[in-house]
Amino acid sequence: MKKDEVEALGFVPQKDIVYNKLLPYADKLDEESNDILGQIKGNLGRAVQLKELWPGVLFWTRKLSTYMRLYGRKFSKEDHVLFIKLLYELVTIPKLEISMMQGFARHLINLLKKKELLSRDDLELPWRPLCELQERILYSKTEHLGLNWFPNSVENVLKTLVKNCRPYFPESATQEMLDEWRPLLCPFDVTMQRAISYFELFLPTTLPPKLHHKGFKLWFNELMDLWMSVQNLPGWEVHLVNLFARLANDNIGYIDWDPYIPKIFTRILRSLNLPVGTSQMLVPRYLTNAYDIGHVVLWVSSLLGGPSKQAQTQLTGLFNSITSFFHPSNHGRWLMKLMKLLQRLPASVVRRLHRERYRKASWLTPVPDSHKLTEQDITDFVESMKQPVLLAMFSKTGSLDAAQALQNLALMRPELVIPPVLEKTYPAMETLTEPHQLTATLSCMIGVARSLVSGGPRYPEGPTHMLPLLMRALPGVDPNDFSKCMITFQFIATFSTLVPLVDCSSAVHERDDLTEVERELCSASAEFEDFVLQFMDRCFALIDSSTLEQTREETETEKMTHLESLVELGLSSTFSTILTQCSMDIFKVALEKVFIFATTNIFETRVAGRMVADMCRAAAKCHPAESLKVFVPHCCNAITQIAVNEEVLNEEELDKELLWNLQLLSEVTRVDGDKLLPYRTQLVRILQLTLHLKCKQGYSLACNLLHHVLRSTALTYPTEYCSIPGGFQRPLQAYLPIKDWGRPGDLWGLQIQWHVPSAEETAFVFYVLDLLLQPELLNLQRYAQGEQGMTRDDVLQSLSIVQHCLLGAGSMLPPLEGEVVPDLVSSMVSLNETLLYTGVEYDSSRENYREAICRVMRQLLQYILEHSEDDTKSLFSIIKIISDLLHFKGSHKHEFDSRWKSFNLVKKSMENRLHGRKQHIRALLIDRVMLQHELRKLTVEGCEYKSVHQGLLSDLLRLSTSTYSQVRSKAQGVLFTTLGTCNFCCRDLIPHVLEVLEPHRTDVTQQQFKGALYCLLGNHSGVCLANLHDWDCIVQSWPAIVRSGLSSVMSLEKPSVVRLFDDLADKVHRQYETIGLDFTIPESCVILAVMLMKSGSPAHNLPLPSDQEVEEAARRQQAKNLESVQKYEKLVTELLDCLNDRNMPWKFEHIAIGFLSLLLRDDHPLPTAAVNFFVKSLNHDALIVRKVAISSVAGILKQLKRPHKKVPISLSDITGVCEPEGLVAGDRPDNRWMQYNSSSLPRSQEEWDVCRFVEKTHWGYYSWPRKLMLYAPLEEQPKQGMTREEMTEREQIIYDYFSDPVFIEQLIKFLSLEDRKGKDKFSPRRFCLFKGLFRNYDNAFLPLLRPHLERLVADSHESTQRCVAEIIAGLIRGSKHWSFSRVENLWQLLCPLIRTALNNITVETYADWGTCIATACESRDPRKLHWLFEMLMESPVNGEGGSFVDACRLYVLQGGLAQQEWRVPELLHRLLQYLEPKLTQVYKNVRERIGSVLTYIFMIDVTLPYTCPTASPRISEFTGRVLAQLKPLTEGDEEIQNHVVEDNGVGEQDERTQAIKLLKTVLKWLMASAGRSFSTAVPEQLQLLPLLFKIAPVENDDSYDELKRDAKTCLSLMSQGLLYPEQIPQVLRALQEIAGSSSWHARYTVLTYLQIMVFYNLFTFLSNEPAVSHVRALVITLLEDEQLEVREMGATTLSGFLQCNFLSMDTPMQAHFEMLCKTRLPKRRKRELGSVVDTIPSADLVRRHAGVLGLSACILSSPYHVPTWMPQLLMDLSAHLNDTQPIEMTVKKTLSNFRRTHHDNWQEHKQQFTDDQLLNLRGSSGNEHTQDRRTHRRDRRACGRDQHF
Repeated sequence: MKKDEVEALGFVPQKDIVYNKLLPYADKLDEESNDILGQIKGNLGRAVQLKELWPGVLFWTRKLSTYMRLYGRKFSKEDHVLFIKLLYELVTIPKLEISMMQGFARHLINLLKKKELLSRDDLELPWRPLCELQERILYSKTEHLGLNWFPNSVENVLKTLVKNCRPYFPESATQEMLDEWRPLLCPFDVTMQRAISYFELFLPTTLPPKLHHKGFKLWFNELMDLWMSVQNLPGWEVHLVNLFARLANDNIGYIDWDPYIPKIFTRILRSLNLPVGTSQMLVPRYLTNAYDIGHVVLWVSSLLGGPSKQAQTQLTGLFNSITSFFHPSNHGRWLMKLMKLLQRLPASVVRRLHRERYRKASWLTPVPDSHKLTEQDITDFVESMKQPVLLAMFSKTGSLDAAQALQNLALMRPELVIPPVLEKTYPAMETLTEPHQLTATLSCMIGVARSLVSGGPRYPEGPTHMLPLLMRALPGVDPNDFSKCMITFQFIATFSTLVPLVDCSSAVHERDDLTEVERELCSASAEFEDFVLQFMDRCFALIDSSTLEQTREETETEKMTHLESLVELGLSSTFSTILTQCSMDIFKVALEKVFIFATTNIFETRVAGRMVADMCRAAAKCHPAESLKVFVPHCCNAITQIAVNEEVLNEEELDKELLWNLQLLSEVTRVDGDKLLPYRTQLVRILQLTLHLKCKQGYSLACNLLHHVLRSTALTYPTEYCSIPGGFQRPLQAYLPIKDWGRPGDLWGLQIQWHVPSAEETAFVFYVLDLLLQPELLNLQRYAQGEQGMTRDDVLQSLSIVQHCLLGAGSMLPPLEGEVVPDLVSSMVSLNETLLYTGVEYDSSRENYREAICRVMRQLLQYILEHSEDDTKSLFSIIKIISDLLHFKGSHKHEFDSRWKSFNLVKKSMENRLHGRKQHIRALLIDRVMLQHELRKLTVEGCEYKSVHQGLLSDLLRLSTSTYSQVRSKAQGVLFTTLGTCNFCCRDLIPHVLEVLEPHRTDVTQQQFKGALYCLLGNHSGVCLANLHDWDCIVQSWPAIVRSGLSSVMSLEKPSVVRLFDDLADKVHRQYETIGLDFTIPESCVILAVMLMKSGSPAHNLPLPSDQEVEEAARRQQAKNLESVQKYEKLVTELLDCLNDRNMPWKFEHIAIGFLSLLLRDDHPLPTAAVNFFVKSLNHDALIVRKVAISSVAGILKQLKRPHKKVPISLSDITGVCEPEGLVAGDRPDNRWMQYNSSSLPRSQEEWDVCRFVEKTHWGYYSWPRKLMLYAPLEEQPKQGMTREEMTEREQIIYDYFSDPVFIEQLIKFLSLEDRKGKDKFSPRRFCLFKGLFRNYDNAFLPLLRPHLERLVADSHESTQRCVAEIIAGLIRGSKHWSFSRVENLWQLLCPLIRTALNNITVETYADWGTCIATACESRDPRKLHWLFEMLMESPVNGEGGSFVDACRLYVLQGGLAQQEWRVPELLHRLLQYLEPKLTQVYKNVRERIGSVLTYIFMIDVTLPYTCPTASPRISEFTGRVLAQLKPLTEGDEEIQNHVVEDNGVGEQDERTQAIKLLKTVLKWLMASAGRSFSTAVPEQLQLLPLLFKIAPVENDDSYDELKRDAKTCLSLMSQGLLYPEQIPQVLRALQEIAGSSSWHARYTVLTYLQIMVFYNLFTFLSNEPAVSHVRALVITLLEDEQLEVREMGATTLSGFLQCNFLSMDTPMQAHFEMLCKTRLPKRRKRELGSVVDTIPSADLVRRHAGVLGLSACILSSPYHVPTWMPQLLMDLSAHLNDTQPIEMTVKKTLSNFRRTHHDNWQEHKQQFTDDQLLNLRGSSGNEHTQDRRTHRRDRRACGRDQHF
């Protein structure tokens, strides 16, 4: 920044918005911004010191946010840091209302966003307050009970906040975080997810290298090892990947990733979930927990480069292996992911290159030179992505992803990427039959346009393609194909924006300093004129075919359809771009052409007319003087001649010619204002002639003309958008336009030509207003006062003129003035509005027409509403005028928004992300400056609410509650917009709205009633008056909504009214956020506020608050807190009063109860009357009310919960064992005391008292928290067994109800009713209710409930069982703090109950009992529940009650044990011992259940790093025992049949039958554990493999028995497993062995297993040479198998491996196959016709077939391109066409497949063959070919995807 600018400002700004400096009034902005910033600092500082959160602090932080939107970060570093610190303190105020917290957080994110502005030395932020905030909100303990209502967006806001604060956490933070969250790392517990997501979110990764030992080095190995060892994708793995990706990106060059790279890429490939092979089963969690592509891409792009280049090798491998999935014929749910990967990876690499080469250096660690991307790295990267991107161009998901990828690839290597795209584009432009090819290639060309046109040293021949492309694109302007037409417009516009369309051909002779390419370009540029004229011809043809007469029937609408308006937009913007870029010579020719076309035809004004007028406007805009000279006189003459006749003025239907000329004139006047002035007399005369035409269409066009003339002269705007400043009117010797092709605009040399209204123009504007607006206003005023009659049409016409004057001259009319409405809110700081200068000096000497219009409109409105309310058209017009009076200063918000959006789209499609630094084209930069100007005009935040606004608002409210629904809806729209802009006006309006709903009013109509409700409801974006986050408003609105149910006009018969109330209640419930009661500001904020007020420039003149002010403020703050509580209680009381009203309709009763339930809070108890109401409502007649009451009472019980004291304990005191050194997780001596041990259970009072219970399951597994807090002994806890007298009033209410037997009986009766048949589940709400009861009142209500429980348990109905399960779960969890004697008695009651229940269990209820026991055991010390476990363990599978009851008992037991995780090894051992003999169960359901139980038993046996071997059962020992029993099956060779009769016949069955039964159960276990455990026990599973291969069937046939199906499923799941490198040799050895088996089924299945296993572990295999050769040998051996099916599968497998580049087609392999092919066959014996061929193939035939299959595999491995070796192989293959079967068949199939897959691009592929080869190919396919064409289409559909394998 220049020195004088800094001096003018008084400080060095952090980073201001540069576009402000290019505005025409830039010199005034420094003073303005300093003034505003000074006010913000002063008032914000005062507001914080005066502790006024609302409105003061909120108002001024919002102002700060607006300031940043207008000026960027235009403040000094000192102020920046102070703002951040102050907001940080505000965000972390403990009891802050949630909506304020979110607001502050958003401002803070905005301040922290550009992290390069503040280094770690400038700013340090603590991490704990943010962590506490996260805990309190995202893991709230009270939200699920309805005591807190958070908005949906809060999670994202908090995460973004942490993300932006992260770089500034202190250096000690990493260690503190690890200490805090490591104890949560228990992989079996939900806390694991929480800990890892905290790590992902909080761990800082941007520390400088010298601090790395305090940063990631503390955790990198630990978490990396954890990730490497997890195999089954648990939910938290995604967070780890995200963390590593961020780490890699922030520390390129400081971490050695090489050892991990194969594993990383293998996991990325697995995460894409691509389909492989034929019969693959997907594990569902692989889909739900797949990695986030954004982070994968970040990680990959950070690994590239560096000395080893390993990542690029693997990336090339990755793309080679998945390329064929990008082919358009493949489609599936995986495609979206692949496309995302494709689109984002180049963008990420470009971002990295930008950071390494072009970004300004900042405090962030730079990439060391050794790891920067070299030129070679970039080339390799682009090469590896080229193939898939070119395939993806024609993808089913559209070409957008490919186009974005190409745009970024072309920035790096245009010479590699653009030529192949051009090769596809030229043919696509020639073909007429495949329009989708054209749209795809054009959209990709648009992406690479800039790289193509600017050429550059890498791709100098690029620009030579530009003209041929443009010329060939012209036929795309096609009236019959909409999408083709649009993409062509976009294509032409893009290219012509980048290139000056100037004929430079003469320069070839005049200059001698041109390169070869430049000479070529100069000669080619002679075609530009031709191009422009041809384009115009095309457009004229398009227009001719879209006139109304052609496209519509008589009856249809006359408006443009949506498609037509899009074409109109495309046409006009493309034409205007072309003319902007033309030289003057070409422009003149084009102007003449368009003038002749427009004036020799007469167009209808709706469709074609609009398009022609647009083209003329485009011409006029580019060169106004030349264009107006031809158009204005012509149009004026034509109009005058026709309109001279008096009678024309009164015609209803006007002459077409008059209308067309008016339309043309109204469009060509939208040009630079000072060029219009010479024609002002003519234009004014035309206006006087035509504004009062009788015909509506006529005067509307005249109004448009009026609007455009005023607008052109009154607004400030840029007048040209040419790509080079100063245009092209220079001699070719001095300036050669072709050198500027694709050149970016220079931000500091933009030389924008502004139109700023001159004095002459201003005078003209007011002359027009005096002449044309004044008389209309007088007429309307007289009419409104009843002094003069007017027809409705006249009124409408006058209003139309008024409206268009306001629209045209709005920017020159000063805003409405008036008194500020007093006493809406009281504040001790000023809340004044900020005025921005927008280049207009208002002239106070002239009449302020805005005020005049406002005055007349209000009178007119009263008159119309009283005398002719059905004149809705005039009312619409008045509403529009009121809206413009309030908001319009020269531009509309919605227009601005859509321009901003389209600006961003264009910017994105043409930006250069590589060089950055705002290298946009000039037109875009000018557009951005213009948007900045408009933004300033539209910024109206913090508008003062004046009496004039009050008047207009009350008018709008009257219209919003008037008779006609369309009037109401339009008025409401304007009303909501206004409420959003004026400060605090909602408070003024709400009482007026609610008046209409008053029940005792008799003068209200139904329409008014509905209107008022809509006003309360609000629209989807604006404010909702029913639900403002403010006590004052809610206290009025909620009771009023409920009371309106008593109003006389309210009828529930009308569905529209019912729907409205439903929407209202629904919106309140959706949007309600808990409103704060405590508005205290802590001292830490005040200190910062003082510093902010005292900080340097810009200064402000506000004094620090005096002592009196501070005292007054403290008093006010207390008063406010007190008042909030009073209002809260008042609201509850009023709602209760409504509920006590007997006449209240049921609907409103429900609404009121809903509102009441929102008012439960965790920081203030509910008033007693409400407690009484809710408890009483537990037995309400209506189910919906009972449901609300249940959750509310549960919440009330939580409010009444007495806190239990915790004390820190030291571990060594309990165990006598010290904590282990270093990281040791799992079962250790120091955590053994917490495990379940039946020899030392607390069975007596003393044992219970000394036993230290640890309720949370995760403590101590991974490590201990630094301070372990446990509950203090019983005597220090709240007293148990209180009498009624000792209770508080609220507790007494609940106590009384629940001590009443009648109440309890009724409650139980209601709870055991069924709600929705067959859909009911265990209800957590009811559980919470009972848990709360037994927690707060211990066993007080048990005696009353006992008989009910006993009765319910005996009744086997679904709903009664569910009810008793909910109560029992609540009882067990509620008894957490009971004394020993109480607990013991409880279990004596419960054990028999649960026993009975489990014996009566049914299909409908077993899930509920499972949930009940699981819920009861959750987060409880197992030693506390020993009664329950011992009872459940008694004998789960005893056969009593049949197989079903056995399965259910196991299910319930499993639910309990699973919650206990690693703390019950003894129980797990006992259970396993008990189950092992029962594994040969006959019943399928019991088998499945046992399989699932086994999964949980072995769940704890994990191979995670730093983990001790578990004390729980281990898989290896179990597998050993099982294998011994399966011996009879593994030894024999005969087929294993499922010949077990399903009954437990008496007598021992033979070993073999037992083994088969056992195997079935083992299969169920393998299937169940595939998706659940963390690591797969590969060595153990391998021992079972041979057996599975033996059983699994080959064909896909569902009629197989269960055993075979399960075996097949198991193989599919096992083959997808992730393998550790050391496991690969083991697996291959096992497969080798099976491949030698005598069963061909097994040999066949080995191949399918191999396919999936290799693909899902691709890079782990590739990094292991011996493994690759092992697999290769295995496949080649099986190719020569004696069984035909095995050979064919071998060929498929080989082809797949070649296709994914796992194996390569090298010379030895090819030679091997060719040798096999030459095997001589024994002579055929002469056979009679029809005799059977020898069935046993001779060994020679097998070898020869193997050779042919090998060649065939090579050919099929390249389905979409023709490598150099392929033609020769095809020749070799076709030589075997006449061999014996099966060889002939194989050859035919191969050739047919080759043709099918190469058919699409055959023209291209043909080039690879010589003529002889082509002849041979045709001959070899012979007569087959003709039939093949026919089947080709059918085939394409059938084949779906040409998959791997």
